Order: sequence, then C-alpha cells, then structure tokens
Amino acid sequence: MVDKETRREILVGAGSVGVFIALLVGVGTTYGNGGLTQTGALAVVGVIVLFVLLMTGVGLWMSRQY
Repeated sequence: MVDKETRREILVGAGSVGVFIALLVGVGTTYGNGGLTQTGALAVVGVIVLFVLLMTGVGLWMSRQY
C-alpha cells in the first residue's frame, strides 16, 4: 500500500504533467493550421518555460513538506 504522502506526490506530479499536455494541445489546436506558425512556436516555448517553473515550484513545495 502506498502511503498518503507518496500518493499526494504522485498525484501532484501527474497533475502537473497533465496541465502541460493540455496546454500543448491547446496551443496546437489554436495555432496549428497544417503546421505550426511562428506565433504558435513562441507559444510552445512559453508553455515549456511555464512547465519548468511549475515543476520547480512543485519540487520546492514537496521538499518543504517534510
């Protein structure tokens, strides 16, 4: 059985990755017309930067839980 803290870490990590994938799909559907436009490429870079910052925040939050 997985303890409560580990389950929370798994859910937070999986949720963060889910948000990342949803944002990428949103950018793809918004800016993709058979190919990705320059604005869409910039949006993808923004999503990646946001994901890195989000995971940094999640990591800091998790490290301070114990």
